[in-house]
Amino acid sequence: MYRKVIFPVDLTHFDQLEKALNIATDLARHFKAELCFLGVTGTAPSPIAHSPSEYAQRLANLAQDHARDTGLVITSKACHSPDPTIDLDKTLLHAIRDLGGDLVVMQTHAPSAVDYIWAGHGDTVAAHSEASVFLVR
Repeated sequence: MYRKVIFPVDLTHFDQLEKALNIATDLARHFKAELCFLGVTGTAPSPIAHSPSEYAQRLANLAQDHARDTGLVITSKACHSPDPTIDLDKTLLHAIRDLGGDLVVMQTHAPSAVDYIWAGHGDTVAAHSEASVFLVR
C-alpha cells in the first residue's frame, strides 16, 4: 500500500523521536517500503552542524546506522533553508512531494492553547500534504 515512508527528523531532538521512529520503522517493514529520513537545516552554522553539507552527512549517518540495525532500505534527504523557523512547513511539504512520499510519520507535541493561534508543524503537514500523515505524540 505504501512505497515510501517519510520520517521528518530534527537532529537537535533526535533522542526524543524514538516512539515515532519505531512506528515509522514498523510501517516501512510491514509495507516493504523505503524509509526516508528528511531533515531541514539553515545555511548558517549551528550547534548541530557547521555547514549544510555537515548536516547532510550527519543525517545520512543516522540513516545508515538505522538501516544496518533494521535491515531496511533507508535513505536521507537534507533540505536547506535560509530561515528554517519560518520556512520549515513549506520546505517539508515541498520535499515530501518531490521525494514521492506517500506516508509521513511525524513526531508531534501534546496540544495546548497556543495551537489555537499557531498550528504545529505536524498539523500543517497533515492539512496540506497529499500523502497520508501519521502524527505520533
